[in-house]
Parts: sequence; structure tokens; C-alpha cells
Amino acid sequence: MWHHLYTQCLDHLDRRGLSQSPGWNEFADRLEQEFQRFAELLWRLYGHRPDFAFQLETIIANLFQAYLERPEYLKERDRKYPPESGWFLSNQMVGAVAYVDRFAGTLQGMESRIPYLKELGITYLHLMPFFKCPAEENDGGYAVSSYREVDPKLGTLEDLKNLAQKLSDEGIALVADFVFNHTSDEHEWAQRAKKGDREYQDYYWTFSDYGETQRYQPYLRDIFPEVRRGSFTYCEAMKKWVWTTFHSYQWDLNYTNPAVFNAMVQEMLFLANAGIAILRLDAVAFIWKKAGTSCENLEEAHILIRAFQCAARLVCPSLLFKSEAIVHPDDIEQYIDLRECQLSYNPLLMAELWEAAATKEVRLLAHSLRKRHHLPVGCSWVNYVRCHDDIGWTFADEDAAELGIKGRDHRNFLNAFYMGEFPGSFSRGVSFQYNPITGDRRICGTAASLAGIEQALEEGSGADLDRAIRRLLLLYGIVFSAGGIPLIYLGDEWATLNRYEYVENPRESRDSRWVHRPLWSQQAYERRHNLATVEGRVFTALQNMARIRKEHRIFSVPSLTVADSGHPSVLIFHKQDRGNLLTVMGNFSEFLVQIPADKIQQILAGCNGVDLLTGNLVMAQEALDLRACELLWILSTKSLNC
Repeated sequence: MWHHLYTQCLDHLDRRGLSQSPGWNEFADRLEQEFQRFAELLWRLYGHRPDFAFQLETIIANLFQAYLERPEYLKERDRKYPPESGWFLSNQMVGAVAYVDRFAGTLQGMESRIPYLKELGITYLHLMPFFKCPAEENDGGYAVSSYREVDPKLGTLEDLKNLAQKLSDEGIALVADFVFNHTSDEHEWAQRAKKGDREYQDYYWTFSDYGETQRYQPYLRDIFPEVRRGSFTYCEAMKKWVWTTFHSYQWDLNYTNPAVFNAMVQEMLFLANAGIAILRLDAVAFIWKKAGTSCENLEEAHILIRAFQCAARLVCPSLLFKSEAIVHPDDIEQYIDLRECQLSYNPLLMAELWEAAATKEVRLLAHSLRKRHHLPVGCSWVNYVRCHDDIGWTFADEDAAELGIKGRDHRNFLNAFYMGEFPGSFSRGVSFQYNPITGDRRICGTAASLAGIEQALEEGSGADLDRAIRRLLLLYGIVFSAGGIPLIYLGDEWATLNRYEYVENPRESRDSRWVHRPLWSQQAYERRHNLATVEGRVFTALQNMARIRKEHRIFSVPSLTVADSGHPSVLIFHKQDRGNLLTVMGNFSEFLVQIPADKIQQILAGCNGVDLLTGNLVMAQEALDLRACELLWILSTKSLNC
């Protein structure tokens, strides 16, 4: 069957004269390798259709056209850096994420920030959505009106292409969002649907009768309960209900229609050909719908992503996928594979770092590192302290129960703590999307405000501020060393505080995530080397972490081994490489902790070491004092006495 389809497809391409085009041989070689996998995946989604062969031929013809349009410098990247090359696993990788307008004004302004990014050590830059979107409500750019047009306030498509090439020349991979679960209701497809075009109405999930939606609605959860309830919005122009998982102006795409897959593959390849090296796949858990289910993490969602990956292998094999799945840890792992998403956000590590900071205990964090940190060979986490979104407490209830922790009660405590309502809290967080029915709530805030720097600056003493700065650096230090790509939310390197003025902006006031989306601060930038300032202390420390990481290959080791510290507040894990031992040690307590000499000898395997962060010698036969929230990166090498 597959051979017949393959021959039929080649005949179709030949009849169109495509096999005589320049570059055909390279594409044909890839097609020979990928065809059966690609066809099998699409068959599982669309094989019931009588026009399957035609749909497949059309998709592949469009893929070859995208290949022909791919710039030569990107084709050279494809030849050198397929996913199997593992280039993204290197200790040279240090990530950053920012909004274009808030960090640099425009895409051209981003070019002027490249020297700063290099100074900080960045080799991976994720720019938040820069696409054309509605002028008013747009979910921070995640309501896309055109995947092929840049928001005019930010620049032009040529600006994007120029920036991508300049970043590439400087060794910085450009990362962008692929918002493929939904479009804005201002997208051309949605506009045609509103005008009655049945072809484009089939691009979305639309229902003539509200009763039809009830086959799905009882099983779905509300994503933004403070904004709206239910997952369907009535469109007066069509006289139909539209599936809108997130906001009423974000229409969910109907991937049961192969024309939608074909169209979205073309949008993906357009971005790849503009120079994007990595695509963050937005809302991956929601992209397939099935009546009677939660419509999250369905098997077909994985098949669909793997089909997108096959398409990329044919046109732009260096393109990587990063999954954004803020779901149960078991479900997160299902998206991570060399043939699906080679990279994945690590929301569990983020949540449990903040959990440990609040409880001053590391047992849940250590448990998850032991149980859930490992990935398939050749894949990598993207580790972060915070992102553009909220902090949700994504630990598994069954993991917590193993430690005698009640999940719901613990989440309530963490929310109260980070909103500053719990006695002794150091945090200045803000509530996000409280659902009184389920009790669910998430937290917003900059890393500095959540870690206690804001409170210390306003209320505390110098000791409080020192501890808060160390707490922030402790969290980032774990992210930089745990295994994977560390990601700095730009602004954190200056200890940017919450922006409460967002409530005065009508476009932002209903979304508390704007409290932690910082603006470029020229004053903070000018203080970045002044160690008498908070900005200088934090910037210098993070810059130092990036430098040390790049100097030592051991940081590229993906696996880790959690060790027993003998103290409830101290996290310890090891990495090993070529006879060298890296011991990462962090004290989440607010007080000095002493690790006795016999325990240190056991932890360091009898070898002396050097703390890479300070250059201090750590003796295996001596007790070790850890200040409140102190982090150590102890490297024991063959050159030191054991």
C-alpha cells in the first residue's frame, strides 16, 4: 500500500514538472526516507476519507514548494544540524525570552540589543508573539490574525528575516511561537467563515445547534474562569457556535479536516523559512477534540505533532519543536521525543522550586527530580524560574501523597504564601484566574517580587535583601545546572519588580500576568555592573553562571543523581562526566545550615572540590556551612586530592 502511494505521489509531482526543479534530488532523498512514516501518520488521522491519496499528494507538493523557497543559508543549517546532531544539548546553550516591544521597541531595536544579549551569554532567544493580532484584546499576541505578517508596531517581515539572520551569524538561535490550536477571529480564514464560506467554516469547530456543543462541554475545563465560562462562543454573523477554548476571540482550528493540517503546515514552514530555528508549540494538549473526553492530551494530538515533525524533516530538518504542555507530569513526558518535540518546557521544576522556597523543605522537589527529570536520549528540558504566563502548582497529587502531602491543601497554602497572605511570607505575588468552583488559582509576579526582593527593599533590612537576592540566584542556579537549556525571563537579570500600574491600562487590567511583563529599563541597564546595586549583583551573578556553564562540559550532562543531604532544607544532586563530579548544593532554609564532615565526605565521595561560583576550596574532610539560600557548584576533578 505505502509503495503504491509513494509511486503515485512521485508520478503526481512529475506530472507537475516539480521533479525537474533545482534541489529535487535532496528533497527526493528525504521523501524516500520519510514517506512511509508521514503517510502512516496521516492515514491514522485521515485514512477514512476517500480523497486521502489526493490530500497526501497535495500536501507533499506544497512541501516541495516550501523547500524551493527556503534560503540557502538555512538549507546549509539543515544539512549540519538535524535534531540527531544534538546541537541544542550543548552546555553553550543559555536561553532568554522577552516581548519585542517591551524589551526593544521593534524588531530593528532587537538588533541593537544583540551585543547586550551576547554580554549576558545568550545563545537562544525566544521572542514572544510578534504576529499581526487584534489591536485591543489579543491574549498577549496569542490571538494571531496572520502568521505571515508582523505586527506593524514591531516592524515588517523583512525586519524579522534580517534579525533572524543576524542572530544566526552571532550564534543565537531564534525561537518563536507556533500558535496552532487557534487563530484570532480577525484571521482571514475566520473572516471568510463569517461571510458564509462553508470551506472556511470547516476550518474551525462550528455548531449550528447549541445542543451539539453539549456532547463536549460537560467534560471540558475552563481555562480563564475569571474571564468567561464554557468553551463555546456564539457568532452572530454565522448564526453558529464556535469552539473557543481560551478566549471568545480565539477560534479553535478543526484538525479533523486535512485542509487545516495542510494550511497550518504551510504557515509553519513560512516561519521556518523566515529564519526561525525553534518553534514553541503553543497549547499542544488541546489540538484534537473528541466527544466524551476532556479533549486534552488525546492520542491524535501526538499523531498530529509527529506529522508536523515529518513535514519539517522534508523541508527544514534543522527546525526543532518545543512543547508547551502545562498538564500532569505524566502527560508532559508523552510529548517529548526526537520524532515529536525534542524540547519541552519543564513546568514541574519551576513549580517545585517555588514550592521548596515557600516550605523551606526540598522533599517534593528532590522526589520529582528522582522520578521525573529523565528524558529520552537526544531530548532536552527548557528549565525556567518563570515565564510570560502564571505559576501553576503542577506537581502530581500522587507524588505529593507518597510524601504525606495533600495536594489541594498544599496548593491553597502555596497560593496564600505567594500572595503574601501567609504569616512569614516574603512574596508579593498576584492572584491569577481564581475559580471558586474548583478552588484552582495560579500566581503571577516577577521572580524578584516573588523571591522577596520587593518586600526587602520596601520593608526589610540589609540581611533580608541579601537573603532574597541569594534566594533568586538559588532558583536560577538550579535551573542552570539541572540539565537542559536554562531560560532567563529578561528583566529577571536586573531583579525587575512587579509593575502594578498594569491595572490602569484598559488593555491589561483584566489580565494580572501583565504585572510581571517588564519594560526595558535604561537605568537598570546602566547599573548592571555596579555591585553596590541590586541590579548589578543579580546581573553579574547570572552572567557568571552563564560563563561557568559554557566553560565546563559537565553542565551538558542531562541526567542527575539526587543525594541525601541529611537536612530537610538542603537539596543536593550530582552530575558525572569523564571522571569529574559536579555537586550542586542549595540551602532553601532562611538560616545557616551546617553539613557535618562525615556527611560531606560521603557526598563528595572523599574528594576535595572547588565551588565554581566563588572559587573557594571545599574540603571533603571538613564540615560545611551553608548560608541561608546559598548555592554551591562544587567541581571535583582528577587534579584534586581524593
